[in-house]
Amino acid sequence: MAYDIIGDIHGCLHELKKLIAQLGYHEESGLYVHDQGRKLVFVGDLTDRGPASVKTIELVYRLVKHQLALYAPGNHCNKLYRYMLGRPVQIKHGLETTVAELEALDQQQKQKVYHDFMTLYDEAPLYLQLDNGKLVVAHAGIREKDIGQINKRIKSFVLYGDTTGDFDEQGRPIRLDWARHYKGDTWVVYGHTPVKRPRWKNHTVNIDTGCVFGGMLTALRYPEMETVSVPSEQPYIEDKFRDFED
Repeated sequence: MAYDIIGDIHGCLHELKKLIAQLGYHEESGLYVHDQGRKLVFVGDLTDRGPASVKTIELVYRLVKHQLALYAPGNHCNKLYRYMLGRPVQIKHGLETTVAELEALDQQQKQKVYHDFMTLYDEAPLYLQLDNGKLVVAHAGIREKDIGQINKRIKSFVLYGDTTGDFDEQGRPIRLDWARHYKGDTWVVYGHTPVKRPRWKNHTVNIDTGCVFGGMLTALRYPEMETVSVPSEQPYIEDKFRDFED
């Protein structure tokens, strides 16, 4: 099976549709199919901050439901899920934009979006193991020794990254560079930390190129190991991108 793995969308629906078209998919009855049977894979963080989180949910739900795509959740997905369950979460860091979209819907529409997203999340694995174990798609990455396992520690790592528990001067969690120390043979494709261009390190690729912050929306074509990007239509915010010392 050949895959097209798409980085963090964050409600940037227009860029998503442009990228899907550029990857060679065509639309049929609101779905996207590829003549060569390729499958879309979403690395999480479908919503928050961007202009069209609800419609992004609806599209990804339809694609996964019709077995045209795969999905692994991100930290923003996890937070939205907890919000929909009625658990106490802070409505900030982008969630406020998705909540505003939900509140603008009528009750029937809102119930359907809740159903679709919660079903999507409930049925998703924490991370995807593909191509007979040669490929893993995990939102914030995963250590080689943890592949194939799930526990509370691994869940935190996969959703939120290798965090120290401390915060930088802007209030963002300090994340360690786990990919620098990765020694596995399995390819790990992930997002979560915005970078200006896809970052290749050992057998890992970060494809979160910060679309919602004015960068690009990027896909990795597998097994070709080629990236395809479309430019963002959002305002550029320089300090949202991380520079790694490679």
